[in-house]
Amino acid sequence: MTAVSPTHRLAELGITLPAVAAPVAAYVPAVRTGNYVWTSGQLPFVDGALVATGKVGTGPGHVSPEAAAGLARVAALNALAAVVEQAGSLDRVARVVKVVGYVASDPSFTGQPGVVNGASELIGEVFGAVGVHARSAVGVAVLPLDAPVEIELVVELG
Repeated sequence: MTAVSPTHRLAELGITLPAVAAPVAAYVPAVRTGNYVWTSGQLPFVDGALVATGKVGTGPGHVSPEAAAGLARVAALNALAAVVEQAGSLDRVARVVKVVGYVASDPSFTGQPGVVNGASELIGEVFGAVGVHARSAVGVAVLPLDAPVEIELVVELG
């Protein structure tokens, strides 16, 4: 049995990768060195705009953990687009090595791992066993442009 390619899997899921998000400062979206691609932190941009802003938490005025997990998924799609820009195709990815997720958190919020699951679950859906990765989920006081989440990827190319 042949594994389904990540590109085919995206099509099955009805997902089209976005254009690579323009940097908001002095950096590039991703860098390739040897067989690895390291993405810069990717925000949940859709068509050049943040989908939501603010701190993740419970209660009025906060981005809910469920909404933030969806935003982590969007940011992961932006990271995958940055990988494609460097690698040419997701089908060249031999292994997703690491996912790092930053969550702009209300001081009482401790559910960062659940939020970053939005990115990790997308990676699993697209890559299957190749997408099993190491991960960090970090709560921070604030992210660029008041984004609720930011996602970075490290992938190995085959």
